[in-house]
Amino acid sequence: MTNSTTASTTETTPVLVVGGSLVGLSAAVFLAWQDVPLVVVEKHQGSSLHPRAIGYTTRTLELFRQVGIEVPTSGHGSGAPRRARVESLAGRWMEEYPWSPGGGPKPQIRYSPVGGTAIAQDKLEPILRDRARDLGADLRLGTELIGFTQDDDGVSATLRRRDDGHEYEIRAQYVIAADGATSPTREALGIGREGEGLLSVQRSILFTAPIDHYLEKGVVQFEIGQPDFTAFLTTYSDGRWVLMLSDDVDRTEDEQKTLVRQAVGIPDLPVELITTGRWELAALIAKRFSAGRVFLAGDAAHQLPPNRGGFGANTGIDDVHNLAWKLSAVLSGQSDPRLLDTYDAERRPIAELRHEQIFARADYKAFLTAPRSDVPVLDDNAIELGQLYRSDAVAGAGPELPPAQRPDEWAGQPGTRAPHLPITTTDGQETSTLDLFGRGWVLLSQDPLWAPAAQQTTDHLGIPVRFVHLGAEVDTTDPHTFPTAFGTGPQGATLVRPDGYIAWRTTDVPVSPAETLTDALARVAAAG
Repeated sequence: MTNSTTASTTETTPVLVVGGSLVGLSAAVFLAWQDVPLVVVEKHQGSSLHPRAIGYTTRTLELFRQVGIEVPTSGHGSGAPRRARVESLAGRWMEEYPWSPGGGPKPQIRYSPVGGTAIAQDKLEPILRDRARDLGADLRLGTELIGFTQDDDGVSATLRRRDDGHEYEIRAQYVIAADGATSPTREALGIGREGEGLLSVQRSILFTAPIDHYLEKGVVQFEIGQPDFTAFLTTYSDGRWVLMLSDDVDRTEDEQKTLVRQAVGIPDLPVELITTGRWELAALIAKRFSAGRVFLAGDAAHQLPPNRGGFGANTGIDDVHNLAWKLSAVLSGQSDPRLLDTYDAERRPIAELRHEQIFARADYKAFLTAPRSDVPVLDDNAIELGQLYRSDAVAGAGPELPPAQRPDEWAGQPGTRAPHLPITTTDGQETSTLDLFGRGWVLLSQDPLWAPAAQQTTDHLGIPVRFVHLGAEVDTTDPHTFPTAFGTGPQGATLVRPDGYIAWRTTDVPVSPAETLTDALARVAAAG
């Protein structure tokens, strides 16, 4: 918790999170779950009236599952949401598009114990708030950051309560700026952005109407195409629908209802308006994801336009998960602050790859002045589950590898997410290898000779390393599953970071396992 002192002194907190929307709240949960005290400030009193994001990927659900968040079952049903091009809902349906490029049947391989889901952002955020508070996070709604300075020892921030205008100071060791695409924090730091830039200004109309029966075919997204009218219509599967318009026109309520009726194809349709929105469709990546003790996350770091891969919100959630364990390690004294330099090194290339992938796809190719034909379109699951990290927090990664074409293409390689394998524990519990990771470092091997090496490394560096004896402490039906998936062989070992990414591995037992492991962990953990 924060240290609240007398009125004449400044409050202190290890981490200040600016922005209490989806990414900021995820940061609060991940940090608090790592036992890091923090304060979150959010200028609004709650979630936006507009639901905004709705699609959450397999990786995001893995991260939420790790910290005890159970996301309600999707109203869209299982599998990727289906999209169709129609004249109107009540009119002619022309064709259905595949969700991901290429479409068609996918190999029935279980890459994860969970799957993606759809839930409106304003339904998910209260779940995150409750979990963050349960874990001890200090959430201050209706409070905004109005200025900050930083030095070698921390960040001094001035906060203001919006209800009474009261201003006060708080001193943080680190700041996470999750304050959106227009991020005042990023602007104050003077960090520029690059990318395709502003694509268009979008208007949205959120409404209810008796049209849910059109969902019986299983399609939930509709591209409206009429000679004099184009729009995008989708449902949040909770009675609410949104009509998206690619223009920047103010309309009266009657005009809004007229457009909704035109999109549905029923001239006398009863329509209840909820709210409207105006937002910029843009693609911009910050040139740096950090400056001193301040880190950018979510839209503040990368503004990615909505797409069928769900790159925007999910990329931001992954940002703060990557950052949370590193801040925890540094604040606890286990790691040197150099570890935090790997945040930019790991996350910015991921944002840049996703920016490139968005414009390699048909949805956004039209926005390019010179469409690129040399960028291969990657599978969405490969982008989410097969992403590669290259930084000082990864050892022995070898030469630069191209982006994965499938989730398991580089499985077991340092810098990749440790693969999911169904396992059974000694007490008979059926679970996943992913459940072995989260808090602290884990060493996996089928050879028990690595157990004393893990203990000696722990004693030497002061960084706990849990040894998991594969085939004994946890098991699968096939003894060859582990060495095949992790690429270590029966005597090798894999060192997994707290975020579930492989930091180092060896395919055999070196002359001095303890010394080798200690050297590897000291490098990847930036142990002082």
